[in-house]
Amino acid sequence: QVQLVESGGGLVQAGGSLRLSCAASGSLSSVTAMGWYRQAPGKQRELVAALTSGGGTNYQDSVKGRFTISRDNAKTTVYLQMNSLKPEDTARYYCNAKTAPHRNDYWGQGTQVTVSS
Repeated sequence: QVQLVESGGGLVQAGGSLRLSCAASGSLSSVTAMGWYRQAPGKQRELVAALTSGGGTNYQDSVKGRFTISRDNAKTTVYLQMNSLKPEDTARYYCNAKTAPHRNDYWGQGTQVTVSS
């Protein structure tokens, strides 16, 4: 009962920046955590960054210092600011929401990020 729509992906040269947005709607009161995942060809889907249920953040080691996850004041949109992009960041990026109490998962359709050399 949570809908997620990602936007902001595109083509960027190495060293550039993109800001991804995830617009959430539905039963947001049940959401306990939100995050960004990515999946590149030939690779498993992996967690990039997350807003934890305790109010903290988690980042994949490879993006620490380059990516920042945040949310707006209305708590309806989650962002992923991506700086110093590298070709290995090329992937489809998915917004994820987890709900209580049984850890249901919701996913958006994803937005493609392509970083050229």
